[in-house]
Parts: sequence; structure tokens; C-alpha cells
Amino acid sequence: MTIQSKEYKKYLKAKKLKKATILAIQLGILVLIFGLWELFAQLGLIDTFIMSSPSRIVKTTYSLYLSGDLFYHIFTTLYEAVLGFLIATLGGTLIAIILWSNDTIRKILEPYIVVLNSLPKIALGPIIIIWVGVGTSSIVTMDILIMIIITIISMLNAFRQIDPSKIMLLKSMNANKFQILTKLILPGSLPEFISLLKINVGLTWVGTIMGEYLVSKAGLGYLIIYGSQIFNLDLVMASTIILCALAAVMYFVVAYIEKKVSNKLNN
Repeated sequence: MTIQSKEYKKYLKAKKLKKATILAIQLGILVLIFGLWELFAQLGLIDTFIMSSPSRIVKTTYSLYLSGDLFYHIFTTLYEAVLGFLIATLGGTLIAIILWSNDTIRKILEPYIVVLNSLPKIALGPIIIIWVGVGTSSIVTMDILIMIIITIISMLNAFRQIDPSKIMLLKSMNANKFQILTKLILPGSLPEFISLLKINVGLTWVGTIMGEYLVSKAGLGYLIIYGSQIFNLDLVMASTIILCALAAVMYFVVAYIEKKVSNKLNN
């Protein structure tokens, strides 16, 4: 028992060391990129008017903070992204459940879902603006359109991949569809749902910024468009870096949820 205990402690120590090493390398790469970027800018090897530099990005971000615009634009984009993410993920999953529960409806709607998935969403931009108006509603609508079809297809495939013999076993025990759904289908599709969340994290920012490109008076997408129009590349790069940071935070939140769910399933 003592030998096993020592070996287990050694394994945990090695695992933590590997995790710390990976994190250190990731941070090191990030520091190296920004360090070389700043160095090349200071040496004049790159044109800071076009490429900007980390120091100029920091100054621009600080100026936005002093003017009170920084958090206003961040929270505007974050609100649109999170709202679209939740509506598309939950709504798409609910539609997938309906399609799973009724095979006839699924067969009728499946061709339309495939066609809608292949349709370039940006082409619907003018129609969205006319239908739902200018502002947050049109941006969130674009966000939802980007994600909801992917969500429906992914979750429906996950539901249909559940072992049919397990479904038959529950049916033999007189379980109804709701019981099969809650006791088998949803728990069995949890890993795929977590993977879908990771996909939607990326898509939600694509949809939000795309919507802000089309029509917005605030948000990081608005700052990027405004900065490009007045040739203020410092503002464009600062907004882009902040956008990357927000996307990373959202991804880490999903990764944390995944870790908790995995630990619960393993236990």
C-alpha cells in the first residue's frame, strides 16, 4: 500500500509539472510574440502606422479607459455575444430534441436544415436589418443564425448515436420518451454538448463582430470599423487584442465546465 501511495504521489507530481510546463510555454510564446513585435517596431523594421506596436496598443487602450469608452464598448460586445450564445445553444438543442422525438418531423425538415447551413449568413444581413431593425437585435439575430444550425445538427447527431440497445432496454422497462430523453439521451450526449460549446464560443464572436460590421453604434466591431475608416490602426489592433482576450476568457470558462463535468462523470 505504501509503494502504491508513493507511486500515485509521484504520478500526480509529474502531472502537475507537465501542466505547469505547458502553461509556461504557452505564456512564453505569447511574451515572445509581443516582445519581438515591440522590438521590431522600435528598430523600425516594421511600419508602426500599418502594424502598430504593443506599446501603442497599450496607450490607445488606456486612452479609451480614460475617456470612459473602453468598458462601454467591451460590455456592449460581450452582452451581444453571450446573449446570442445562450439563445442559439439552448434553442438549437431544444429543436434537436424535438427532431429526435419525432422522426417524421426530422425527415421533413432535414433538407431545409442542410440548405440553411450552407447559406452564407452575411447575405442575410440586409434582410435582418429590415426585419428586426438596427442595433442589438439585428446583431444578436446574426449571431444566432451563425450558431443555431450547427447546434441542431451536432446535437441531433449526438442523440442518434446513442446505443439503440440501451434505448430498447429502457423501452422494455416501460420507459416513455421523456424518461428515455432525461435518463439516457441527454446524459449520454453530454460530452458532445461540451464540445459544441467550444465550437459555439468561436462562432459567437464571428457572428457578433459580423453583425457589428453591418450595423452598430458601439462595440469592439464598431471600433475596428471606425478605426479602419480613419486609418487609426492602433485602435483597430487594440480592439482586436481585447476581442481575443474576451474570446479566451469565454473559452476557459467552457473548459472549466468541461473539466468539472468530466470529473463528475469519471467519479
